[in-house]
Amino acid sequence: MRRRAIALVIPLLMLVAAAPAVAETPSYQPYLDLPVTNGEGEFGGGLHPALPLDIDEALTALTQARADGIAPHRYSALLHQYWFLVSVTNAHIDPRTWSPTSGVAANAAAFAAVYVNYFRIAAARPDFYWAGLAGIAGASFASGFFDIGDAGALIDLPGIHALGSAVADLVATTPAPLRAEVPADLAAFVAGAPRLTGADLAWYQTRLMIMQKHIFTDLVPMHEAYVAGGMAAIDEMAAAGLLTPALRAAWAGIDSGTRQGRIDAIIAMTDREQNVIVADQWDETTSARDGMGRVLTYVSTLAGKAAVPGVHAPGVYAPVTVTAQVGPDIMTLRAPLPAFNWADRAARWDYLNAELLPRHLDVTADENRARAVYLEPFATKITRGRLVARLPDMLADLTTQWQVSRS
Repeated sequence: MRRRAIALVIPLLMLVAAAPAVAETPSYQPYLDLPVTNGEGEFGGGLHPALPLDIDEALTALTQARADGIAPHRYSALLHQYWFLVSVTNAHIDPRTWSPTSGVAANAAAFAAVYVNYFRIAAARPDFYWAGLAGIAGASFASGFFDIGDAGALIDLPGIHALGSAVADLVATTPAPLRAEVPADLAAFVAGAPRLTGADLAWYQTRLMIMQKHIFTDLVPMHEAYVAGGMAAIDEMAAAGLLTPALRAAWAGIDSGTRQGRIDAIIAMTDREQNVIVADQWDETTSARDGMGRVLTYVSTLAGKAAVPGVHAPGVYAPVTVTAQVGPDIMTLRAPLPAFNWADRAARWDYLNAELLPRHLDVTADENRARAVYLEPFATKITRGRLVARLPDMLADLTTQWQVSRS
């Protein structure tokens, strides 16, 4: 009986041994061909809800996809997610809670960390010219709207009202033919500044934070990829469709080790930042809130003086200058206010090319000087750039430099 049982078991074991093993689903399979649904920086989490937020899990899936010869364009979202996770880890930002739409207070730490991280990258790699400029110019531009020392509190709203009232009083005393010629943004500022509310400012701060995260999500991962893997990592991103040919060439320029290569790279990356990543978002911002979006972007143009050494404030670079026939005379108004709005693509790019890029390149020509600028405490940079701190000087400039002349 026992022999018969053994005889029955042996064929069964042979059948089990002969049965084909069930293939394990590769860990990367759920992440293939995913679209990026959170690339513009509005919400917390990663680039798609299905992608892992654990960096080790993302790396395991990515490594398996590479080993199995999967085409990079199929794991593009996973690749971007991995380098995004490397970026936020190095910046000490929790991607789960970095959600600009949650408001200023909830994102104050992440807001500061983004700029501190730019300075960290630039100090470690002075050949990464764009990172240095992103830190200096970005922090200076935004510092007029944030008080990092107070959990992202709103700026002094009465201060903006006072600035608007001062400009309105000066416009009122200007001859009518000249008033009719002032730029539309200045006229809108005079009419709109007294009506700005805390809700308007909170909305605008959120818009700035969304654009800040969008830029970080797009450009910082490629910096981290290059640091970790050189041109091989850049080429993988290019093959995955994450880099344009112009950006791939920019990294090749940095990799060349030449000054010209680094200059070409900062131009390409700044062009990407301003004319691709946030261009539509600026357009949407200016057209929102029944005209108040336009007023706020002009206020930030008026308030924004990048801390790049030698850069002229917008109102000095392109001051309002208008002429008109007043009776028998030609009269000219010159005011220390910007004749352009930072939110407009062409005007923004002109200012970048004429002021920010050349002066920042002056800084980068001396690596020791550049590092000193990058390593200055972030809180010092922010405090110096805040509109509240600069408001008395701005009001004084208005009263002394508002000039009407006759010829």
